[in-house]
Amino acid sequence: MKRINNSVVALSFFMGITAIHAQDKKQLTLDEAVQLGIQNSKNLKIDAAKIEEATADLLEAKNRQLPELKVSGSYMYLPIKPTIDLKLSGNSGAGAGGPDVHQVAYGSVNLSVPIYNGGRIKYGIQSAKYLVEASKLSTENDKIAIAYNVAQAYNNLFKANQSIKVLEENLTASQKRDETFLKLENNGVIARNDRLKANLQTSNIELQLLEAKNNYNIANINMDLLLGIPETTEIEVDQNYIDEGADVKAVDYYVNEAKENRKDLQALAQQRKAAELGSKSAKAENLPSIAFTGGYVAADVPKVLTLYNAVNVGVGISYNLSNIWKKNSSLGQAQAREKQLAATDELLNDNIKLDVNREYQNTDYSKKRIAVYEKAAEQANENYRITKNKYDNGLATMTELLDADAAQIASNVGVINAKADAALAYRKLLQTTGTLTIK
Repeated sequence: MKRINNSVVALSFFMGITAIHAQDKKQLTLDEAVQLGIQNSKNLKIDAAKIEEATADLLEAKNRQLPELKVSGSYMYLPIKPTIDLKLSGNSGAGAGGPDVHQVAYGSVNLSVPIYNGGRIKYGIQSAKYLVEASKLSTENDKIAIAYNVAQAYNNLFKANQSIKVLEENLTASQKRDETFLKLENNGVIARNDRLKANLQTSNIELQLLEAKNNYNIANINMDLLLGIPETTEIEVDQNYIDEGADVKAVDYYVNEAKENRKDLQALAQQRKAAELGSKSAKAENLPSIAFTGGYVAADVPKVLTLYNAVNVGVGISYNLSNIWKKNSSLGQAQAREKQLAATDELLNDNIKLDVNREYQNTDYSKKRIAVYEKAAEQANENYRITKNKYDNGLATMTELLDADAAQIASNVGVINAKADAALAYRKLLQTTGTLTIK
Protein backbone atom coordinates (compact mmCIF):
# COMPACT_ATOMS: atom_id res chain seq x y z
CA MET A 1 0.00 0.00 0.00
CA LYS A 2 2.91 2.32 0.81
CA ARG A 3 4.41 1.79 -2.65
CA ILE A 4 1.08 2.63 -4.23
CA ASN A 5 0.82 5.84 -2.18
CA ASN A 6 4.36 6.83 -3.14
CA SER A 7 3.56 6.20 -6.79
CA VAL A 8 0.42 8.33 -6.53
CA VAL A 9 2.35 11.17 -4.87
CA ALA A 10 5.10 11.01 -7.49
CA LEU A 11 2.55 10.95 -10.32
CA SER A 12 0.69 13.91 -8.81
CA PHE A 13 3.95 15.85 -8.40
CA PHE A 14 4.90 15.16 -12.02
CA MET A 15 1.49 16.23 -13.27
CA GLY A 16 1.72 19.40 -11.17
CA ILE A 17 5.08 20.30 -12.69
CA THR A 18 3.72 19.59 -16.16
CA ALA A 19 0.74 21.83 -15.50
CA ILE A 20 2.98 24.64 -14.24
CA HIS A 21 5.14 24.48 -17.37
CA ALA A 22 2.01 24.41 -19.52
CA GLN A 23 0.79 27.60 -17.83
CA ASP A 24 4.13 29.30 -18.55
CA LYS A 25 3.52 29.20 -22.30
CA LYS A 26 1.87 32.28 -23.80
CA GLN A 27 0.96 32.82 -27.44
CA LEU A 28 1.16 36.47 -28.46
CA THR A 29 0.70 38.35 -31.70
CA LEU A 30 2.95 41.33 -32.26
CA ASP A 31 0.13 43.79 -31.53
CA GLU A 32 -0.66 42.01 -28.26
CA ALA A 33 3.01 42.11 -27.31
CA VAL A 34 3.16 45.84 -28.03
CA GLN A 35 0.11 46.45 -25.84
CA LEU A 36 1.68 44.52 -22.97
CA GLY A 37 4.94 46.39 -23.41
CA ILE A 38 3.21 49.77 -23.24
CA GLN A 39 1.01 48.70 -20.34
CA ASN A 40 3.93 47.58 -18.19
CA SER A 41 6.58 50.05 -19.35
CA LYS A 42 8.49 51.63 -16.48
CA ASN A 43 9.49 54.54 -18.72
CA LEU A 44 5.84 55.38 -19.32
CA LYS A 45 5.20 55.33 -15.58
CA ILE A 46 7.90 57.97 -15.25
CA ASP A 47 6.25 59.92 -18.07
CA ALA A 48 2.89 59.73 -16.29
CA ALA A 49 4.48 61.22 -13.18
CA LYS A 50 5.95 64.04 -15.29
CA ILE A 51 2.48 64.80 -16.70
CA GLU A 52 1.10 64.94 -13.15
CA GLU A 53 3.90 67.33 -12.18
CA ALA A 54 3.22 69.59 -15.17
CA THR A 55 -0.52 69.54 -14.38
CA ALA A 56 0.21 70.53 -10.78
CA ASP A 57 2.33 73.44 -12.08
CA LEU A 58 -0.63 74.52 -14.22
CA LEU A 59 -2.92 74.45 -11.16
CA GLU A 60 -0.40 76.55 -9.24
CA ALA A 61 -0.32 79.10 -12.07
CA LYS A 62 -4.13 79.30 -12.12
CA ASN A 63 -4.25 79.77 -8.36
CA ARG A 64 -2.27 83.02 -8.72
CA GLN A 65 -5.27 84.73 -10.34
CA LEU A 66 -7.57 83.88 -7.42
CA PRO A 67 -8.11 86.19 -4.41
CA GLU A 68 -5.85 85.84 -1.39
CA LEU A 69 -7.76 85.71 1.90
CA LYS A 70 -5.76 85.57 5.12
CA VAL A 71 -7.00 85.36 8.67
CA SER A 72 -4.79 86.01 11.66
CA GLY A 73 -5.39 86.28 15.39
CA SER A 74 -3.40 86.48 18.57
CA TYR A 75 -3.87 86.36 22.31
CA MET A 76 -1.13 87.57 24.67
CA TYR A 77 -0.86 87.38 28.45
CA LEU A 78 1.11 90.19 30.07
CA PRO A 79 2.64 89.05 33.42
CA ILE A 80 4.11 92.53 34.12
CA LYS A 81 1.88 95.59 34.20
CA PRO A 82 2.61 97.63 31.07
CA THR A 83 2.99 101.39 30.96
CA ILE A 84 0.03 102.82 29.06
CA ASP A 85 -0.11 106.42 27.86
CA LEU A 86 -3.16 107.15 25.72
CA LYS A 87 -2.92 110.40 23.74
CA LEU A 88 -6.60 111.23 23.59
CA SER A 89 -8.20 114.62 23.34
CA GLY A 90 -8.63 116.08 26.83
CA ASN A 91 -7.29 112.98 28.52
CA SER A 92 -3.81 111.74 29.36
CA GLY A 93 -3.01 108.60 31.29
CA ALA A 94 0.29 108.02 33.08
CA GLY A 95 1.83 104.62 33.49
CA ALA A 96 1.50 104.61 37.28
CA GLY A 97 -2.15 105.53 37.37
CA GLY A 98 -3.22 103.69 34.25
CA PRO A 99 -5.46 100.65 34.04
CA ASP A 100 -4.23 97.26 35.13
CA VAL A 101 -3.82 95.30 31.84
CA HIS A 102 -2.75 91.64 31.80
CA GLN A 103 -4.08 90.41 28.43
CA VAL A 104 -4.48 91.53 24.86
CA ALA A 105 -6.47 89.90 22.03
CA TYR A 106 -6.73 90.99 18.41
CA GLY A 107 -7.60 89.51 15.01
CA SER A 108 -7.65 90.55 11.38
CA VAL A 109 -8.93 89.41 8.00
CA ASN A 110 -7.13 90.61 4.86
CA LEU A 111 -8.31 90.23 1.27
CA SER A 112 -6.22 90.86 -1.85
CA VAL A 113 -7.51 90.51 -5.42
CA PRO A 114 -4.95 90.94 -8.23
CA ILE A 115 -5.99 93.50 -10.83
CA TYR A 116 -2.87 94.06 -12.91
CA ASN A 117 0.65 92.63 -12.75
CA GLY A 118 1.98 93.16 -16.24
CA GLY A 119 0.44 89.93 -17.56
CA ARG A 120 2.68 87.62 -15.51
CA ILE A 121 -0.27 85.53 -14.28
CA LYS A 122 -1.75 85.20 -17.78
CA TYR A 123 1.60 84.29 -19.30
CA GLY A 124 2.28 81.79 -16.52
CA ILE A 125 -1.03 79.98 -17.04
CA GLN A 126 -0.63 79.76 -20.81
CA SER A 127 3.00 78.64 -20.49
CA ALA A 128 2.01 75.91 -18.03
CA LYS A 129 -0.64 74.68 -20.48
CA TYR A 130 1.97 74.39 -23.23
CA LEU A 131 4.27 72.42 -20.94
CA VAL A 132 1.47 70.01 -20.01
CA GLU A 133 0.82 69.41 -23.70
CA ALA A 134 4.55 68.95 -24.31
CA SER A 135 4.68 66.29 -21.58
CA LYS A 136 1.77 64.42 -23.15
CA LEU A 137 3.37 64.54 -26.60
CA SER A 138 6.65 63.26 -25.18
CA THR A 139 4.73 60.34 -23.68
CA GLU A 140 3.20 59.56 -27.09
CA ASN A 141 6.67 59.66 -28.63
CA ASP A 142 7.94 57.23 -25.98
CA LYS A 143 5.01 54.90 -26.72
CA ILE A 144 6.04 54.74 -30.37
CA ALA A 145 9.64 54.02 -29.36
CA ILE A 146 8.47 51.25 -27.02
CA ALA A 147 6.30 49.79 -29.79
CA TYR A 148 9.36 49.50 -32.01
CA ASN A 149 11.56 48.09 -29.22
CA VAL A 150 8.96 45.38 -28.60
CA ALA A 151 8.81 44.66 -32.36
CA GLN A 152 12.60 44.37 -32.43
CA ALA A 153 12.61 41.92 -29.53
CA TYR A 154 9.71 40.01 -31.11
CA ASN A 155 11.67 39.86 -34.37
CA ASN A 156 14.73 38.41 -32.63
CA LEU A 157 12.56 35.81 -30.93
CA PHE A 158 10.88 34.93 -34.22
CA LYS A 159 14.19 34.50 -36.06
CA ALA A 160 15.62 32.33 -33.29
CA ASN A 161 12.49 30.17 -33.24
CA GLN A 162 12.44 29.74 -37.01
CA SER A 163 16.14 28.87 -37.06
CA ILE A 164 15.46 26.15 -34.49
CA LYS A 165 12.70 24.67 -36.65
CA VAL A 166 14.86 24.62 -39.79
CA LEU A 167 17.81 23.12 -37.92
CA GLU A 168 15.64 20.49 -36.25
CA GLU A 169 14.27 19.42 -39.63
CA ASN A 170 17.77 19.23 -41.08
CA LEU A 171 19.07 17.39 -38.03
CA THR A 172 16.35 14.76 -38.41
CA ALA A 173 17.21 14.32 -42.08
CA SER A 174 20.94 14.18 -41.28
CA GLN A 175 20.42 11.54 -38.58
CA LYS A 176 18.38 9.40 -40.99
CA ARG A 177 21.16 9.79 -43.56
CA ASP A 178 23.66 8.61 -40.91
CA GLU A 179 21.58 5.48 -40.34
CA THR A 180 21.50 4.82 -44.08
CA PHE A 181 25.25 5.36 -44.45
CA LEU A 182 25.94 3.06 -41.53
CA LYS A 183 24.02 0.28 -43.29
CA LEU A 184 25.87 1.03 -46.53
CA GLU A 185 29.19 0.86 -44.69
CA ASN A 186 28.26 -2.44 -43.09
CA ASN A 187 27.42 -3.77 -46.54
CA GLY A 188 30.75 -2.53 -47.91
CA VAL A 189 29.14 -0.02 -50.28
CA ILE A 190 30.83 3.11 -48.86
CA ALA A 191 34.04 3.68 -46.98
CA ARG A 192 34.12 4.30 -43.24
CA ASN A 193 35.68 7.70 -43.86
CA ASP A 194 32.61 8.82 -45.85
CA ARG A 195 30.29 7.70 -43.08
CA LEU A 196 32.37 9.66 -40.51
CA LYS A 197 32.15 12.79 -42.65
CA ALA A 198 28.38 12.47 -42.57
CA ASN A 199 28.49 12.01 -38.78
CA LEU A 200 30.59 15.17 -38.49
CA GLN A 201 28.01 17.08 -40.50
CA THR A 202 25.33 15.87 -38.07
CA SER A 203 27.43 17.05 -35.12
CA ASN A 204 27.83 20.46 -36.72
CA ILE A 205 24.06 20.75 -37.12
CA GLU A 206 23.64 19.77 -33.47
CA LEU A 207 26.03 22.54 -32.43
CA GLN A 208 24.15 25.05 -34.59
CA LEU A 209 20.90 23.89 -33.00
CA LEU A 210 22.32 24.33 -29.48
CA GLU A 211 23.44 27.86 -30.34
CA ALA A 212 20.03 28.65 -31.86
CA LYS A 213 18.24 27.40 -28.72
CA ASN A 214 20.58 29.44 -26.53
CA ASN A 215 19.82 32.55 -28.59
CA TYR A 216 16.12 31.77 -28.35
CA ASN A 217 16.25 31.47 -24.55
CA ILE A 218 18.06 34.80 -24.24
CA ALA A 219 15.63 36.48 -26.64
CA ASN A 220 12.69 35.00 -24.72
CA ILE A 221 13.93 36.30 -21.35
CA ASN A 222 14.53 39.73 -22.88
CA MET A 223 11.00 39.71 -24.27
CA ASP A 224 9.51 38.68 -20.92
CA LEU A 225 11.26 41.52 -19.12
CA LEU A 226 10.27 44.00 -21.80
CA LEU A 227 6.60 42.98 -21.52
CA GLY A 228 6.62 42.93 -17.72
CA ILE A 229 5.65 39.26 -17.42
CA PRO A 230 7.44 36.48 -15.46
CA GLU A 231 10.73 35.58 -17.15
CA THR A 232 9.81 31.90 -16.98
CA THR A 233 7.06 32.51 -19.57
CA GLU A 234 7.73 30.92 -22.95
CA ILE A 235 6.34 33.16 -25.67
CA GLU A 236 4.97 31.60 -28.85
CA VAL A 237 5.26 34.07 -31.74
CA ASP A 238 2.77 34.57 -34.55
CA GLN A 239 3.86 32.90 -37.79
CA ASN A 240 2.20 35.63 -39.88
CA TYR A 241 4.49 38.34 -38.54
CA ILE A 242 6.85 38.35 -41.53
CA ASP A 243 3.96 38.89 -43.94
CA GLU A 244 3.36 42.39 -42.54
CA GLY A 245 4.42 45.39 -44.57
CA ALA A 246 3.29 47.49 -47.47
CA ASP A 247 4.56 48.97 -50.69
CA VAL A 248 7.16 51.61 -49.94
CA LYS A 249 6.39 55.05 -51.34
CA ALA A 250 8.79 57.83 -52.35
CA VAL A 251 11.14 59.10 -49.64
CA ASP A 252 9.67 62.63 -49.79
CA TYR A 253 6.35 61.20 -48.64
CA TYR A 254 7.92 59.84 -45.45
CA VAL A 255 9.85 63.06 -44.79
CA ASN A 256 6.59 65.04 -44.96
CA GLU A 257 4.87 62.47 -42.77
CA ALA A 258 7.61 62.89 -40.18
CA LYS A 259 7.26 66.69 -40.16
CA GLU A 260 3.53 66.36 -39.56
CA ASN A 261 3.44 63.44 -37.13
CA ARG A 262 6.67 63.34 -35.09
CA LYS A 263 5.58 63.79 -31.47
CA ASP A 264 9.01 64.94 -30.29
CA LEU A 265 8.91 67.73 -32.88
CA GLN A 266 5.43 68.73 -31.71
CA ALA A 267 6.53 68.62 -28.06
CA LEU A 268 9.46 70.90 -28.87
CA ALA A 269 7.08 73.35 -30.56
CA GLN A 270 5.04 73.52 -27.34
CA GLN A 271 8.19 74.09 -25.32
CA ARG A 272 9.17 76.96 -27.62
CA LYS A 273 5.77 78.59 -27.11
CA ALA A 274 6.20 78.27 -23.35
CA ALA A 275 9.69 79.80 -23.57
CA GLU A 276 8.36 82.73 -25.59
CA LEU A 277 5.79 83.42 -22.90
CA GLY A 278 8.55 83.09 -20.30
CA SER A 279 10.36 86.02 -21.96
CA LYS A 280 7.17 88.11 -21.91
CA SER A 281 6.66 87.27 -18.25
CA ALA A 282 10.25 88.26 -17.46
CA LYS A 283 9.73 91.65 -19.17
CA ALA A 284 6.60 92.17 -17.07
CA GLU A 285 8.70 92.09 -13.89
CA ASN A 286 9.65 95.72 -14.64
CA LEU A 287 5.99 96.76 -14.45
CA PRO A 288 4.05 97.62 -11.26
CA SER A 289 1.47 95.36 -9.65
CA ILE A 290 -2.00 96.60 -8.72
CA ALA A 291 -4.43 94.79 -6.43
CA PHE A 292 -7.75 95.45 -4.74
CA THR A 293 -7.39 95.17 -0.97
CA GLY A 294 -9.83 94.82 1.89
CA GLY A 295 -9.67 93.95 5.53
CA TYR A 296 -11.30 93.71 8.91
CA VAL A 297 -9.64 94.31 12.28
CA ALA A 298 -10.86 93.61 15.83
CA ALA A 299 -8.98 94.15 19.09
CA ASP A 300 -9.70 93.90 22.79
CA VAL A 301 -7.48 95.34 25.53
CA PRO A 302 -9.49 95.08 28.78
CA LYS A 303 -10.08 98.46 30.51
CA VAL A 304 -8.19 100.22 27.70
CA LEU A 305 -9.49 99.52 24.20
CA THR A 306 -12.25 97.61 22.43
CA LEU A 307 -12.28 97.77 18.63
CA TYR A 308 -14.83 96.13 16.33
CA ASN A 309 -16.11 96.62 12.75
CA ALA A 310 -12.89 98.25 11.56
CA VAL A 311 -13.42 97.49 7.87
CA ASN A 312 -11.10 98.86 5.21
CA VAL A 313 -11.08 98.74 1.41
CA GLY A 314 -8.64 100.18 -1.08
CA VAL A 315 -6.22 99.70 -3.93
CA GLY A 316 -2.62 98.67 -3.43
CA ILE A 317 0.25 99.41 -5.82
CA SER A 318 3.59 97.66 -5.66
CA TYR A 319 6.71 98.50 -7.66
CA ASN A 320 10.27 97.37 -7.10
CA LEU A 321 12.37 100.51 -7.57
CA SER A 322 15.57 98.46 -7.75
CA ASN A 323 14.52 97.39 -11.24
CA ILE A 324 15.66 100.85 -12.39
CA TRP A 325 19.34 100.03 -11.84
CA LYS A 326 19.32 96.22 -11.79
CA LYS A 327 19.51 94.28 -15.04
CA ASN A 328 16.67 91.84 -15.65
CA SER A 329 18.50 88.51 -15.29
CA SER A 330 15.25 86.56 -15.67
CA LEU A 331 14.76 88.08 -19.11
CA GLY A 332 18.28 87.11 -20.15
CA GLN A 333 17.72 83.52 -19.00
CA ALA A 334 14.37 83.31 -20.81
CA GLN A 335 15.80 84.65 -24.06
CA ALA A 336 18.74 82.24 -23.85
CA ARG A 337 16.20 79.44 -23.37
CA GLU A 338 14.39 80.56 -26.54
CA LYS A 339 17.65 80.49 -28.54
CA GLN A 340 18.52 77.06 -27.19
CA LEU A 341 15.14 75.61 -28.18
CA ALA A 342 15.31 77.24 -31.62
CA ALA A 343 18.70 75.63 -32.28
CA THR A 344 17.38 72.31 -30.94
CA ASP A 345 14.45 72.55 -33.35
CA GLU A 346 16.80 73.04 -36.33
CA LEU A 347 18.97 70.14 -35.21
CA LEU A 348 15.97 67.87 -34.69
CA ASN A 349 14.64 68.66 -38.17
CA ASP A 350 18.01 67.77 -39.68
CA ASN A 351 18.14 64.53 -37.69
CA ILE A 352 14.61 63.63 -38.78
CA LYS A 353 15.57 64.02 -42.44
CA LEU A 354 18.66 61.89 -41.86
CA ASP A 355 16.74 59.21 -39.93
CA VAL A 356 13.94 58.96 -42.49
CA ASN A 357 16.35 58.74 -45.44
CA ARG A 358 18.49 56.15 -43.67
CA GLU A 359 15.56 53.94 -42.69
CA TYR A 360 14.05 54.36 -46.15
CA GLN A 361 17.26 53.00 -47.67
CA ASN A 362 17.37 50.19 -45.10
CA THR A 363 13.78 49.22 -45.89
CA ASP A 364 14.46 49.16 -49.63
CA TYR A 365 17.64 47.17 -49.03
CA SER A 366 15.82 44.66 -46.80
CA LYS A 367 13.15 44.01 -49.41
CA LYS A 368 15.77 43.44 -52.12
CA ARG A 369 17.62 41.04 -49.82
CA ILE A 370 14.55 38.79 -49.71
CA ALA A 371 14.61 38.28 -53.47
CA VAL A 372 18.33 37.53 -53.41
CA TYR A 373 18.02 35.04 -50.56
CA GLU A 374 15.03 33.32 -52.19
CA LYS A 375 17.00 32.95 -55.41
CA ALA A 376 19.99 31.64 -53.46
CA ALA A 377 17.74 29.16 -51.64
CA GLU A 378 16.32 27.86 -54.93
CA GLN A 379 19.84 27.45 -56.26
CA ALA A 380 21.04 25.73 -53.07
CA ASN A 381 18.09 23.34 -53.03
CA GLU A 382 18.58 22.48 -56.69
CA ASN A 383 22.32 22.11 -56.17
CA TYR A 384 21.72 19.68 -53.32
CA ARG A 385 19.27 17.65 -55.43
CA ILE A 386 21.75 17.39 -58.30
CA THR A 387 24.69 16.61 -56.01
CA LYS A 388 22.63 13.95 -54.24
CA ASN A 389 21.82 12.27 -57.58
CA LYS A 390 25.48 12.44 -58.58
CA TYR A 391 26.55 10.95 -55.27
CA ASP A 392 24.04 8.14 -55.57
CA ASN A 393 25.51 7.38 -58.99
CA GLY A 394 29.10 7.63 -57.78
CA LEU A 395 29.80 10.90 -59.63
CA ALA A 396 30.23 13.15 -56.54
CA THR A 397 32.18 12.80 -53.34
CA MET A 398 30.80 12.77 -49.79
CA THR A 399 32.45 16.17 -49.16
CA GLU A 400 30.57 17.70 -52.09
CA LEU A 401 27.31 16.26 -50.82
CA LEU A 402 27.81 17.59 -47.29
CA ASP A 403 28.86 21.02 -48.58
CA ALA A 404 25.69 21.18 -50.67
CA ASP A 405 23.62 20.21 -47.64
CA ALA A 406 25.25 22.91 -45.46
CA ALA A 407 24.64 25.53 -48.16
CA GLN A 408 21.02 24.45 -48.35
CA ILE A 409 20.55 24.90 -44.59
CA ALA A 410 22.21 28.34 -44.57
CA SER A 411 20.17 29.63 -47.51
CA ASN A 412 16.84 28.46 -46.06
CA VAL A 413 17.59 30.14 -42.72
CA GLY A 414 18.69 33.24 -44.66
CA VAL A 415 15.31 33.55 -46.39
CA ILE A 416 13.48 33.49 -43.05
CA ASN A 417 15.80 36.04 -41.46
CA ALA A 418 15.60 38.32 -44.50
CA LYS A 419 11.79 38.38 -44.38
CA ALA A 420 11.77 39.07 -40.64
CA ASP A 421 14.36 41.84 -41.01
CA ALA A 422 12.35 43.44 -43.83
CA ALA A 423 9.21 43.52 -41.67
CA LEU A 424 11.19 45.11 -38.83
CA ALA A 425 12.89 47.63 -41.16
CA TYR A 426 9.48 48.82 -42.36
CA ARG A 427 8.35 49.32 -38.77
CA LYS A 428 11.51 51.29 -38.06
CA LEU A 429 10.70 53.53 -41.03
CA LEU A 430 7.22 54.13 -39.61
CA GLN A 431 8.72 54.92 -36.22
CA THR A 432 10.97 57.61 -37.69
CA THR A 433 7.92 59.22 -39.34
CA GLY A 434 5.88 59.05 -36.13
CA THR A 435 3.18 56.96 -37.83
CA LEU A 436 3.88 53.57 -36.27
CA THR A 437 0.38 52.51 -35.23
CA ILE A 438 -0.32 51.21 -31.74
CA LYS A 439 -3.49 49.11 -31.88
